[in-house]
Amino acid sequence: MSPLLVFLIIAGYFAVLMLIAKWTSQDITTESFFTANRQSPWYLVAFGMIGASLSGVTFISVPGEVGSSHWSYFQIVLGYLLGYLVIGKVLLPLYYRLNLVSIYQYLQGRFGQSSYKTGAFFFLISRVIGAAFRLFLVATVLQVAFFDAFEIPFAASVFVTIALIWLYTFKGGIKTIVWTDTLQTLFMLLAVGISIWIIGTDLDYSPSELFATIQNSTTSNIFIWNWQSPHNFFKQFFAGAFIAIVMTGLDQDMMQKNLTCRSLQDAQKNMLWFSIVLVFVNLFFLGLGTLLYHYVDVKNIDLTQTTDALFPYLAINHFGLLGGIVFLLGVTAAAYSSADSALTALTTSFYIDFLEKKPDESSHTQRRWIHLGFSALIFLVILIFKAINDDSVINQVFRVAGYTYGPLLGLYAFGLFTRRPVQDRWVPVVCLTAPVLTFFINKYSEVWFGGYQFGFELLLLNGLLSFIGLALISHSSKD
Repeated sequence: MSPLLVFLIIAGYFAVLMLIAKWTSQDITTESFFTANRQSPWYLVAFGMIGASLSGVTFISVPGEVGSSHWSYFQIVLGYLLGYLVIGKVLLPLYYRLNLVSIYQYLQGRFGQSSYKTGAFFFLISRVIGAAFRLFLVATVLQVAFFDAFEIPFAASVFVTIALIWLYTFKGGIKTIVWTDTLQTLFMLLAVGISIWIIGTDLDYSPSELFATIQNSTTSNIFIWNWQSPHNFFKQFFAGAFIAIVMTGLDQDMMQKNLTCRSLQDAQKNMLWFSIVLVFVNLFFLGLGTLLYHYVDVKNIDLTQTTDALFPYLAINHFGLLGGIVFLLGVTAAAYSSADSALTALTTSFYIDFLEKKPDESSHTQRRWIHLGFSALIFLVILIFKAINDDSVINQVFRVAGYTYGPLLGLYAFGLFTRRPVQDRWVPVVCLTAPVLTFFINKYSEVWFGGYQFGFELLLLNGLLSFIGLALISHSSKD
């Protein structure tokens, strides 16, 4: 693909996003920036959340990771269903009953000011790193497809990527995000479907032959029962459940969309259909991964790329013009559907949780400076990640989540399942100590526990240590 064509595709795509932003930001207020006036249709939120939850990580990294860990990732996806059930039945009723804008306001009422700030702090850390990881992927693709041709450095590619997000979100906020995420989810799913069709056409396979290829491939093995493996079913399943709880239910980014629904019942319908559709969407991504590796074998392609580079390499170099176009649209949509909402959620949390402003207070200038500040911070984190990354991005995302979301899991679990007050001033110490202990337990687990290797269940360990720490600084409500 020529750099000019790449530019025209990306420019056309963002022109559409800008039109949506202009339409949705008419008569915008500070409150509607954060809540969309709580008038979002539930089905629109549900469809848009698919793209936001998958992101560019799923679009690129999941198909590529099939070559390393086969379909074991689907064990995590099955765990998501349990996690989303907890969100719909436990967390959403809580958030709607308290009429929250930032979900971390719950911690203030339950424990105190220090706990409130601690929860919001761990969200900010989690989302900045997560958004940077996701944007790193699309920036890398744009670098190869466009910027390298003009010898423009990677930092410039990252700057342009983030600047485009800022342009269409700084005014409309969550109201714009609900609509742009819907469009971006559609582009992402179309890209996967068309890529599978291109592979079938190129190999002269019928739909039934494509299905048989996936079914008979050794890469489509799902279940791993070896207890020492980091991909063991029980580890992955329960890790998936808790990943869903913390990265959706305890995450301001994902919950902010749910809280724009008109009622609790609409938000629960959104979670139900979102979780069901998400399972089948992940199956399509895993199936695409199997077909990509099969395509490489049949075509005798000399594969020297990392797992994350597999899909981009084949789409741009072997799938023809149509394949390259739909891939670029898909990966751009996937990355931006996650990153744009993350930037808005970071602004919301800092504005509400740290500046302690009310959503109806008119402070457009201050809000826009916060938005710009987080854009700059994500830019810096991406450059750092570029320098140190040596693994697939999806593994990095879940590994970091195990450390940064664990304290949130412990805080909410202790708050919801006990009635004991805590010594609020010691909560930051507990929540900082738990990830440090988790790191050392993970580092020496094979020596200490007879060869046991931690996988994504590090999140559970971190949450448990946080819970225990909170129990140690708690006291009877009668005291």
